[in-house]
Amino acid sequence: MVEVVDQAATLIGVAREAIALRERPQPRSWPDAWLREIGASFVTIRLDGELRGCIGTVDPHRPLGDDVASNAFSAAYRDPRFPPVDDDERNRLDVEVSVLSPRVPLAAGTEAEAVAVIRPGVDGVYLEFESLRATFLPQVWESIPDPLEFLSELRRKAGLPPRFWNERIRLSRYTVEKFK
Repeated sequence: MVEVVDQAATLIGVAREAIALRERPQPRSWPDAWLREIGASFVTIRLDGELRGCIGTVDPHRPLGDDVASNAFSAAYRDPRFPPVDDDERNRLDVEVSVLSPRVPLAAGTEAEAVAVIRPGVDGVYLEFESLRATFLPQVWESIPDPLEFLSELRRKAGLPPRFWNERIRLSRYTVEKFK
């Protein structure tokens, strides 16, 4: 098993390299077996403590190394909320990589049941309703610690009214291993 410190250094290195290249990374043959395993990740970049980009994959579909590289590039240059990172910013970015566990469906037929089953500070939550989708990483609990408000903001992010509930809403949870 790879040491967590080595994993952190490797994943942050993969992300920083993808940002430095300034072009979409191509799939690679990773030297470490754990980077070749199919995985899902989010890459969050901050500049002077402020969010500067965050892009990720909820469901695994490619090798973890490729996923981190692609998401790092997209967080820096393709996050629709921000202009692309410029040369001055590139070397000052703080980079965080979150590796996601597989999603687990939550049994919640009502908003009250949903609030009761999510674990504040632990769960990332993925919401689906018809064609709408949104997720919040577990780190979002730091800024939205109340479960009802957390769900309200997640619905807003998906394009739904904050207090909307429908029996066809599907929720699932996941955890992350976070590397800075």
